[in-house]
Amino acid sequence: MAFSPAEIEQRRALAPRPEFPPELPICARREEIAKAISSHQVVIVCGETGSGKTTQLPKICLELGRGIQGLIGHTQPRRIAARATASRIAQELKTELGGAVGYKIRFTDKVGPRSYIKIMTDGILLAETQGDRELRQYDTLIIDEAHERSLNIDFLLGYVKQLLPRRPELKLVITSATIDAERFSKHFEGAPVIEVSGRLYPVDVRYHPVESEDDDYDLNEAISDAADELARQGEGDVLVFLPGEREIREAAETLRKHHPPHTEILPLFARLSAEEQERIFKPHGGRRIVLATNVAETSLTVPGIRYVPRPRRSSALAAAAGSRAGSASASTPRRNSTRGQRSPIRKCCAPRSPTSSCE
Repeated sequence: MAFSPAEIEQRRALAPRPEFPPELPICARREEIAKAISSHQVVIVCGETGSGKTTQLPKICLELGRGIQGLIGHTQPRRIAARATASRIAQELKTELGGAVGYKIRFTDKVGPRSYIKIMTDGILLAETQGDRELRQYDTLIIDEAHERSLNIDFLLGYVKQLLPRRPELKLVITSATIDAERFSKHFEGAPVIEVSGRLYPVDVRYHPVESEDDDYDLNEAISDAADELARQGEGDVLVFLPGEREIREAAETLRKHHPPHTEILPLFARLSAEEQERIFKPHGGRRIVLATNVAETSLTVPGIRYVPRPRRSSALAAAAGSRAGSASASTPRRNSTRGQRSPIRKCCAPRSPTSSCE
């Protein structure tokens, strides 16, 4: 994607003017980050969950004049995260999705000639290297969630490192919540590291011991009982983490049989269609229970969540009838606050043993 001088001037004139929410921690260090990007080819940003790095970094680059002669490419490890991030940035820039902000995932390409920011999965960017060896369509690359260290991310980091000497005008920003910053800095010849704190909210940790005399009492019934208990506490949506699609479907079936019609049960996992995944971001009335894999913990923020039961299959759960010690279990708390959520959280859990507690 090469632009003529006239097109570059037009793009510069029509570029959106970003605004930055002051409540996000990353915005307090916006000038420092912008100065580092201007002065260095590679910058590493360590931002805790909830710091705002995913949505604000492309806007910081846009404010610096990046995205004019080429696109600002921003990678995400999952399709749902790429779509959600693109939608959020477009909303903050007050533009339609597919205009100034587009996204590209497998089977879907919503990037147009007026786009400045392109959100995509890391697999898409890696595939593009086959036809665009020097990634000439981009003047800036942001590789997000680098701590996941997938094969795609590792290949991209290695590929871009050998590309940078041939593209001195290309800027690279690497971001992550839990990155080993010094190792990455060393890999990129001493690139500067900027650390950004996350947002902290109080967490009220509660225990939910098994109280059933039923020998067949299982994980799904424990989740249902926890949801009942939380419904009595007040309003707010519930987010339940489960290990996989099968467990999500089983829990959803149990909850739909048990709960009244005004309670909306939404699964969230990778194999769902885009339309089904997008339902978690749409406004709703009544109560919502989201059953998700760790995509809701590592790649996006689910809006409206107030309660987070932490179920886990355990030996105590299997022996619940005999020991009465396990249901939705967790381990010792590491902190009494949580990051990245939009309201205070109550976690309702059950110990694996009388001395266990929640995380």
